[in-house]
This record gives sequence, structure tokens and C-alpha cells, in this order.
Amino acid sequence: MSKPSAHASGDIPLRALDALPFADRARRTLETGVLDLVSGGGAPRLDYAQPPGDPGLFGPDSVCWRVHADFTSMLVGGVAALMLQMLHPLALAGVLDHSDFRRDILGRLRRTATFVAGTTYGSRHDAESLIARVRRIHRAVVGTAPDGRPYAADDPALLTWIHVAEVHCFLQGYLRYMNGALSVADQDRYYDETALVAEQLGAREIPRSSAAVASYLEAMRPQLSVSERTLMVSRLLLDAPSPSAVTRPFGKLYVLAGIDLLPDWARRLHGFSTLAPLRGPLVEAGVRNVAPLLRWAMREGAARNARRRMGTLGE
Repeated sequence: MSKPSAHASGDIPLRALDALPFADRARRTLETGVLDLVSGGGAPRLDYAQPPGDPGLFGPDSVCWRVHADFTSMLVGGVAALMLQMLHPLALAGVLDHSDFRRDILGRLRRTATFVAGTTYGSRHDAESLIARVRRIHRAVVGTAPDGRPYAADDPALLTWIHVAEVHCFLQGYLRYMNGALSVADQDRYYDETALVAEQLGAREIPRSSAAVASYLEAMRPQLSVSERTLMVSRLLLDAPSPSAVTRPFGKLYVLAGIDLLPDWARRLHGFSTLAPLRGPLVEAGVRNVAPLLRWAMREGAARNARRRMGTLGE
């Protein structure tokens, strides 16, 4: 069952930090470290504050603007999404055979984070440019998986799997760590909104509600499996270096939280189920303690700058 938001109880006391002499310097240091964790990696740098009044693909009244605004929810959800996506042998082959994932896992995560932030909060021009860029990249990603099956990154069915695994995990992260009271109607709106990006990438038959997503994930289970290459991805995530000393204390914690966020059946496939009942509550408590500090620090992220662009920051 979804749990109530940690936001309301965790953020208010931290506002007292603003009155301390070192607060602004400490906040900027922490914010820089966090932004470095999710930006760069060869992805375009976007100015989310420009041009004024441009709502982008969704606008400030959308549910995805709410769900994607919380760094903790998105990072935990992003880790879970990658591990869920890689259970599909063809998705795994496309990533491992056509990228420097093994040597630069952080670069991969940063590029994905930029795409999600840019298509959510960027201007319409920037969002559409990112989608066109990814479509160009996908056209070159073709090959044969170790099991002999051909694959192509622009295969509509494979694109739908990647999309659903991603947005499902983002939403689960939001429900667990930000707002467990988000209505089913708003959850359905979230899936319906984000399907737009998947469609523009070439996905088809995209589930657009919580019930449809649950049915889709259940139907996909026979196609999912674990190999030594899948387990290598898990090890790479667990051993991924932090880009700075600032993010090092919570980096591993958030990876473990991503594992804990996976559906039970996906955790079992990955081999993480043995200690899950003991580790899960401890990891979740740790994330809930760290999350308010990160929310206090984040003043220049994509969501806030997009609200500046739209003149809704103070609302």
C-alpha cells in the first residue's frame, strides 16, 4: 500500500537552516553535487527558464510536472526502472551492445535524466528536439541478441516496454516517497500524459491507466528473464562511483531503495529477494531521512526553472 508523503513532515524544520550563516553556501554545494549526478554525460544542456510563457509539452497544471519534480522519487524510480527494463533480453542487448554502459554507467543515467527532464519541463522546441535526437540514435541500434533474436531500438513493442517500465517506477517512487495519497484519477492522468512522449518516440499500444499498466506488466512477465549480463547491470549499479563527495553518502542508499521499489517478482528474478524483508524498511527509513535535506537544497532544478518560465513558481 502507498505510504503518506514524507514531504510535509520533513521539510518544514529544515527551513530553519536558511537562517544560519553557512546555510546558503552549504545549500549551493549540495545542490551542485546533486545536479551533477543527473546532468551532463554528453546530453544537451537546456535552459529551462526560457522562453517565458512556453508551456512545453505539458505545462504546470499537468500531473507529470508534479511527479517528476521530486529528486528523490525520480532517482529511486530511475534505478528501479533501469533494473526492470533490463529484464527484457532485447532491451538489455540494445543497451550493452550499442553504448559505453559498462564503462560509463553514470553517463547513461545522466543522459536519461536529461531526456526525462527536458521532455517534461523544457520548452516545446527543446522537448521535440530531444525526441528527434533520440529517434536518430535509435535508428542505428540494431543487432542480434545472444539468444539469436534480432532487435531494433525503434521497435514499437520494445519502446512501449521501456516507456512503461520507466513511468511505472517513477510513479511508484513518487507514491512511496512524496505523496502516497495521489488519487487514482491523477495516477491515470499521469500515465495518459506521459504516453505522448512514448508515442512520439514510436511506441504503440501504450497503456494509459494504472489498471492498464498493471495488466501490461503482468502480460510481459513471460518475456522477461535474467542472464549473467543482467546480473552485471545490477553489479554496475551497486558499484557505481559517486561523481562527488557530496553525493557519496546517499548514492548507494538510493540504489538500494531502487531495488526495494521493484515489484516482488522482479526482485526475485534479480536474486534480491532473500534479504528484502529485513533490508527494505531500513532503506526506506534512510531515504525518508535524507529526502527533506535534498528538497531543501534544490533551488535550480528543471522543475523550479520551468515554473519561473511560466510565472508560477510562487503558486
